[in-house]
Amino acid sequence: MSINIRKATSDDAPFLAQMILQSTRADKKIGIYDLIFKTKNDKDVLDYLEKLTNTNSRSSCHYSNFLIAEIDGKSVGSLCSYEPRIATREVFLEALSEIGVDGEESEYLGLMEICSFPINTRTLIFDYMEELEGFMDVGILKALMHKSLLTARLKGYRIAQTIVEIGSLETLLYYKKLGFKEVKQKECDPYKEIFGRAGLILLSIEF
Repeated sequence: MSINIRKATSDDAPFLAQMILQSTRADKKIGIYDLIFKTKNDKDVLDYLEKLTNTNSRSSCHYSNFLIAEIDGKSVGSLCSYEPRIATREVFLEALSEIGVDGEESEYLGLMEICSFPINTRTLIFDYMEELEGFMDVGILKALMHKSLLTARLKGYRIAQTIVEIGSLETLLYYKKLGFKEVKQKECDPYKEIFGRAGLILLSIEF
């Protein structure tokens, strides 16, 4: 089974929206975009996410930050890598504004100020590492990560980071299997109240 890794294009918006939603829900009742878009309706959230991947403002969700894994021409996995010095909070708010969403009103941003970690602009951030059900354990995520780290090295980065939720054991174990190490853990009562997870874990890899 041959895995092809390619850069995402604007035409991949429906698949990217699916992967972003899958990643952020992660077996919870709601994810961050349910909070940001103020709806739990899957179709509405996916419609917003499709638009968000194609805004003029290149937020962390912009299609240009994604790699896609294909098997026999079918998109089966995704991995986003972005530079936090470029894809800033302000750019994210601009992207949301483009699709008619007032991010400043979202309780999510305030929640992240309390519960997340200070951003290191000298690192690359990985997010939305996902694969379709039925394609687990065939090397998709490993291939995506390998390609992403090669690209990161060419950009001059030597450290990459990601954030996972406390309690997301499968995701945590997979990142550790890929070489990531736990840097910091932060329990946060407001996060637990909204999402049912105790807080967040910061992971890092040197390459």
